[in-house]
Amino acid sequence: MGIQITFDYAAWAQQFPQFSSTVDEAQANIYFTIATTLHRNDGGGPVSTAATQTQLLNYVVAHLAFLYSGTNTQPAAQTVGRISSASEGSVSVQTDYGNNVSQSMAFWIQSQFGATYWAMTAAYRTMRYIPGVCGGGGSFGTGLLPWTYPNGIG
Repeated sequence: MGIQITFDYAAWAQQFPQFSSTVDEAQANIYFTIATTLHRNDGGGPVSTAATQTQLLNYVVAHLAFLYSGTNTQPAAQTVGRISSASEGSVSVQTDYGNNVSQSMAFWIQSQFGATYWAMTAAYRTMRYIPGVCGGGGSFGTGLLPWTYPNGIG
């Protein structure tokens, strides 16, 4: 059902030029390997087109690059979450994720790339109805099964 892709550094670097001076091909390949533990890339996930799978994994790589390497104009992230309050005398900053943010979502909304990935994968984070899988009725035969993967989305 799913699809497996290989990482194309040149295409990724063209899509995300803000990482051109902070993430070389070797580092991007390491981020891609990590990305495949967060987003399934073994051919068994629900993503059925190479174009979609490529975009999703490219956004995961960009999210990791932003968190750990920074961009051409901004160093790697040092704070986690949104700034909820700040003061100037003796410099104090407090961060949080805001209301109604799940632990899964919290990781992704640390960057615009992760937030985009989170939005793009909304359709894959839902329960799927598979008729007849659990029988024909009764307390165990509803046909409803959660569609889950051991190593993340997609």
